[in-house]
Amino acid sequence: MGYRGYGLPQAEVISEANVGLMQAVKRFDPEKGFRLATYAMWWIRASIQEYILRSWSLVKLGTTSAQKKLFFNLRKAKAKIGALEEGDLHPDNVKQIATDLGVTEDEVISMNRRMSGGDASLNATVGSEGEGTMQWQDWLEDEDADQAGDYAERDELEARRELLAQAFDVLNERERDILTQRRLSDRPVTLEELSSQYDVSRERIRQIEVRAFEKLQKKMRDLAREKGMLAVA
Repeated sequence: MGYRGYGLPQAEVISEANVGLMQAVKRFDPEKGFRLATYAMWWIRASIQEYILRSWSLVKLGTTSAQKKLFFNLRKAKAKIGALEEGDLHPDNVKQIATDLGVTEDEVISMNRRMSGGDASLNATVGSEGEGTMQWQDWLEDEDADQAGDYAERDELEARRELLAQAFDVLNERERDILTQRRLSDRPVTLEELSSQYDVSRERIRQIEVRAFEKLQKKMRDLAREKGMLAVA
């Protein structure tokens, strides 16, 4: 319930928590002396947070652990210092939050603006009526163009896409469809919709998704080793 403020379906959050619980039970080793409840808590939390980061915005949010921590703790940090007003934070508040959460001030400013305003179209018109037809994208300028780096990154991305396409052969038609709709779409389809589509329970859809993802990961790693590429996450 602590994650209900992100505007995502509560049933989906609970479903992702169950995925984390399944992973915890699968990986739990009682010989290490930890309680299952303690171990599972971290997997459940990680699964929920990954789902929120994947679904909250069309644009990827946090990539580092510090950025993820910022996303999930910014509101609490603002409430703690009484910075509840809309818009940009006062520089003193930015500095305090950055220090408390271990991130840069620029990251605090950027994340606050994104969480306050949400996604916005680059095709949206800037200015009021009669001031022309300028759009947000017309104001964008790449000040750090690096063609060599761009080409290298594009080549690596293309190689990984080829790996993904080849690895998909390890999945059957249903696994491919469910994994694509759940993890490779801009707007992931809910378990409820897929359960209706395939006339099975949501739990069954979730199990197929987890198994298909694990099979795909293993196949991509095997292909990467064969081609002498870096390990694929």
